Amino acid sequence: MLGEYRIEGRRAADIAASVERAVGAGGLAPGELLPPMRELAVSLGVNPNTVAAAYRSLRDRGVIETAGRRGSRVRSRPSTTARELLGVDVPEGVRDLAMGNPDPALLPSLGDALASAAARYAERPVLYGAPLVSAELARLARAALRADGVPDGPITVVSGALDGIERVLAAHLRPGDVVAVEDPGWGSLLDLIPALGLRPEPVALDDDGPLPEHVERAVQRGARALVVTSRAQNPTGAAVSAGRSRELRGILADHPGLLLIEDDHGHGIVDLPLHSLAGITDHWVLVRSTAKALGPDLRLATLAGDPVTVDRVGGRARLGPGWVSHLLQDVVTRLWETEAVQPDRVAHSYGERRDALIAALAERGIEAYGRSGMNVWVPVPDETGAVSRMLHAGWAVAPGARFRMASPQGIRLTISAIGVDDVEELADTVAAAVRPTLVGRYG
Repeated sequence: MLGEYRIEGRRAADIAASVERAVGAGGLAPGELLPPMRELAVSLGVNPNTVAAAYRSLRDRGVIETAGRRGSRVRSRPSTTARELLGVDVPEGVRDLAMGNPDPALLPSLGDALASAAARYAERPVLYGAPLVSAELARLARAALRADGVPDGPITVVSGALDGIERVLAAHLRPGDVVAVEDPGWGSLLDLIPALGLRPEPVALDDDGPLPEHVERAVQRGARALVVTSRAQNPTGAAVSAGRSRELRGILADHPGLLLIEDDHGHGIVDLPLHSLAGITDHWVLVRSTAKALGPDLRLATLAGDPVTVDRVGGRARLGPGWVSHLLQDVVTRLWETEAVQPDRVAHSYGERRDALIAALAERGIEAYGRSGMNVWVPVPDETGAVSRMLHAGWAVAPGARFRMASPQGIRLTISAIGVDDVEELADTVAAAVRPTLVGRYG
């Protein structure tokens, strides 16, 4: 069962540490079955409750998963193995379409905004006891949300979309709870869920967002939360349409106790309207990161939601980091006030490249997806082979394993690193690396 590895320890913490060390070092492989608790207790000479506590700790940290009488096993992708590590090393001279970064040419200059923030700080430095959110940033964020039809509610600021999602999940759920999540979906989120001791339930999607029947099935399987990407879904580019929003809102209306998390990281880089699901359930949030529009290093996102959820998130933040720097908040405020980013221009730039690549692939018999944002998803029968052949031809692309749970194989190409003039060459390379695949949806 455990090969050559022997679990050691007499305290729960020591037993858990022994297992976790083995998982990290490869001594215990993903999917490997652990000894029954009573059997291990006898082997170690400890009380079964001690082993149960160790296993519970490992489950809560996303190292193992338990399935009742079927026993406990190392997770197929332990939280100690981030999906980002499934990428490819990009040798010098290879075009990098794998990392998922925005086009630096479309990011605003920060000089004026930084100078403005510094001047504001000189006049009134932020000290202990300041509010979590600056009044100016809150005003602009609320106005933008109101224009997009998001219900009025309190706003707080977090250090990026993933930070906000983590805080909301931790505010409402307990280890072992089920979270419905898009498949394929954002790899970092797929890592975060088990790391919190939660269980992901895959929801398939198409160009218009999560499929209603899969959302309903996830709820029937016990999902207590649903995470939806509003626009520019990573990796497929899906965007929730008006029709799909109506269908999903109907399901949510029947399940008001479901926690809804909307990730609108595409705000500022897409020209498709937001069709929000917010306000139907008792607890909901919509988080908007500035990473794609203003730059990943700003590490700031606004989070709007129901009063209870936002209060819990803000209260927990006060016990930890305290607040997101008001200097950063002032930089973002200045960039918004001066309209340093023009979403229509950015969306057109990404759309021109994305649509040209999808059309060129279609001419070569390759079906690809990318309704919005800066990624193109290509279903393939053998993603490992496709990634290898692309790399050999001078193009680094992301393997679908970074984004998948139960959905079919694919590769993700981030078009921010190419120009329209590169499309034909890239399409030829993709066509040579994969076989035509007829797929009606992503999973």
